[in-house]
Amino acid sequence: MNSLQEKYPKEIKDILEKYPTEEKRAAVMPLIYLAQREAGFVKKQDLFDIAEVIGSTATEIASIVGFYTLFHDKPGGKYRIQVCDDVSCAMRGADDFIEKLCENIGIRLGETTEDGLVSVEAVKCLAGCDKGPVFQVQSEDGIIYYENQTLESAMQLIEEWRKKEGGEK
Repeated sequence: MNSLQEKYPKEIKDILEKYPTEEKRAAVMPLIYLAQREAGFVKKQDLFDIAEVIGSTATEIASIVGFYTLFHDKPGGKYRIQVCDDVSCAMRGADDFIEKLCENIGIRLGETTEDGLVSVEAVKCLAGCDKGPVFQVQSEDGIIYYENQTLESAMQLIEEWRKKEGGEK
């Protein structure tokens, strides 16, 4: 198994050059992003590799991965639907939306569809309190926000992804 340093020496060097030598720890988030880029999540070994590069511990790196919703510590779907379930969105129906969405695609919250296409996660505050239910989708296309969602609009989006991926269900 190749370490991050072996796989991405130039990228790591470029990232580290953006920070003062004595402040290598400041590069933690770009390095986590680099590690996640390949598999869509940060592997356990990556935590140790990043810690070694910046002079930290794997536990500290794992705590950052666990805190930010844009980082993942386990595999997920090609499209990660992250639904805000904060108080404002919950008052606008987010909890019911999440439940029905998961039911319609045959998974529970936090799981991935059998075809590996869609994961549904609950997150806090996507800054659309007056437009809930709101979710962001993380995919190879980047992050796209969807506001004022209904079960129908979300299912239509998932069907579009299935057609795009060639696996209608």
